[in-house]
Amino acid sequence: MHQAKVLIASNRGPVAFRLGDDGSLRMSRGGGGLVSGVSAATSDGAAVWVCAALNDGDRMAAARAPGGRLDLDGHDTGGAAVRMLPIDETTFRRAYNVVANSTLWYVNHTLFDTPRMPVFDARWSRYWQAYVDYNTAFADALAEEAADGAQVLVQDYHLFLVPALLRARRPDLRIGHFTHTPWAEPSYFSVLPDDIARSVLSGMLGADSVGFLSPRWAEAFVRCCVRLLGADAGGTTVHVAGRSTRVFVHALGVDGDELRERAAQPDVVARREALRHRAGDRRIIVRVDRTELSKNIVRGLHAYRELLRNWPEHRGNVVHVVLAYPSRHDLPDYRAYTAEVQRVAREIDDEFAGDGWAPLILEVNDDYPRSLAALQLADVLVVNPLRDGMNLVAKEGPVLSHDGLAIVLSREAGAADELAGDALLVNPYHVSGTAAAMHEALSLPRDERQRRSERMAVAATALPPRAWMRAQLDAL
Repeated sequence: MHQAKVLIASNRGPVAFRLGDDGSLRMSRGGGGLVSGVSAATSDGAAVWVCAALNDGDRMAAARAPGGRLDLDGHDTGGAAVRMLPIDETTFRRAYNVVANSTLWYVNHTLFDTPRMPVFDARWSRYWQAYVDYNTAFADALAEEAADGAQVLVQDYHLFLVPALLRARRPDLRIGHFTHTPWAEPSYFSVLPDDIARSVLSGMLGADSVGFLSPRWAEAFVRCCVRLLGADAGGTTVHVAGRSTRVFVHALGVDGDELRERAAQPDVVARREALRHRAGDRRIIVRVDRTELSKNIVRGLHAYRELLRNWPEHRGNVVHVVLAYPSRHDLPDYRAYTAEVQRVAREIDDEFAGDGWAPLILEVNDDYPRSLAALQLADVLVVNPLRDGMNLVAKEGPVLSHDGLAIVLSREAGAADELAGDALLVNPYHVSGTAAAMHEALSLPRDERQRRSERMAVAATALPPRAWMRAQLDAL
């Protein structure tokens, strides 16, 4: 087996498989900046992408692959070979659902209802062992696939332990880790049991470099290392236990040309015409989010209701297009949150609809072309997360806008670092303040809105996925 000079590791891979009715395997290409960015890594030579098999189709494809490597068209994977790991389903469920998504993700988004959660008991300890086993499977596969002195880029909170585990197996490798979420301050990160918190930090510090989307998240990580590990930190380097790890910030942006080309396709054009027909000649406020708890959709809807109550001139003249796509519906909290979004939307419609005007268009079925169409039509884009590593929707909006748009943007989104000068920043917990910002956005003169939108589009495309991936490699 040919060993790779560059390796990518992530929970979700660049492709997915499903079983057809005839028993055949059907492949679909994954989305997101990581897939787009991998071509920057593969230009340097043979590359392998290591990921988990997430469903029965993936597991069957992995089982059929010689040596675990899938024989795929490189265009679908950024030019990389793919190795899917058929991890035991119980191990995966415990590691992914309980530890990664219901604990580590909650910690770094500071989302726990702390009087009640989290609870670290004997059962949770078994779940943590599953997370260790999951990360170990990745470390073993990467060690096997890597050529001497290879570069390895490990992605996100599912794989916090991989760098140190891989370092123990292959000290010759150059290892980077990139975190796509925010990072909690030490006082909040310390809700984790002491040994778990130290394991997470030590696992990441097995890397030669660690990367974040915002200086705020990088600085919080360093403070956690100093407080919980007794590390020394100076400049952009963390020193502990005889090793040094450099800390970088790479603010992922969007590929403007690729995004605009996709938005010009017939399926997007058709959806844009349909949305315009439903909204009529009214102003359009848009939000595009997964129904993740951090996205703060419900408070955004309360703010829209307050806008209509406090500024009646907008009644009948504005439509709020809410594209809230279900996320992680195997977790009860997420199902309940989606239901709450739907309930509040119905209340707004009941209070204000009439005379041929529907104040709100809510769609909860995932439709990427419709999302692109809505961003093209938006006069105002609302992005009000409680906390977000970056939030690429805030960057896609001004790139796709046809007539310029204003953005109501949470100051707790990583994107606020770059867009603050032209977006209308809000405290995401302050419903009245968000309503006032919506009113201000609707009241901006068209030429000012256009100028702001154009400047934000420039900032949004400063570090597109390929350059972002290249920056991670250069850090090694």
